[in-house]
Amino acid sequence: MLTRLESAIRTIPDFPKPGVQFKDITPILANPELFLEAIELLKTPYSSADVTHVVGMESRGFWFGAALAERLAAGFIPARKLGKLPGPTIQEEYELEYGTDGLEIHSDVLGPGNRVIIHDDVIATGGTAAAASRLVKRTGAEVVGFSFFVDLTFLKGKDKLPEGVPFRAVIEV
Repeated sequence: MLTRLESAIRTIPDFPKPGVQFKDITPILANPELFLEAIELLKTPYSSADVTHVVGMESRGFWFGAALAERLAAGFIPARKLGKLPGPTIQEEYELEYGTDGLEIHSDVLGPGNRVIIHDDVIATGGTAAAASRLVKRTGAEVVGFSFFVDLTFLKGKDKLPEGVPFRAVIEV
């Protein structure tokens, strides 16, 4: 199963800028069989973790995140870029290579007793996932795992995440 998924990922050279070897997972999204295999592999390590919610990061974390939440019989919470959610929110900034960015979630969707997986399609430098983790913790909920479809291991994003919280990436590059 993993070999089929890995072979479906396209490498797009020099996108979005020269020198970057972009890993394009859209062929997996376009193939229902591969998409279901991917969701099953994302779900398996958390099947017995009593997950109440999956937080998916804008925007590509929505692709697998909502399907993962459905498979775990959990709610899905979008973590959006600043200013994208209506109503009361809580926000968390994080460092980029040149500046800062931020994420927000609705302030009333999580609380004590909630068990959360943080999901994104790819983990690169880890800043977005770490910010999502801080947001979840501020609500009083517990982060019970990090879920990614692809880990770009050479960027060491996992190192920015809290120690002791389970980490799962289906594919390592």
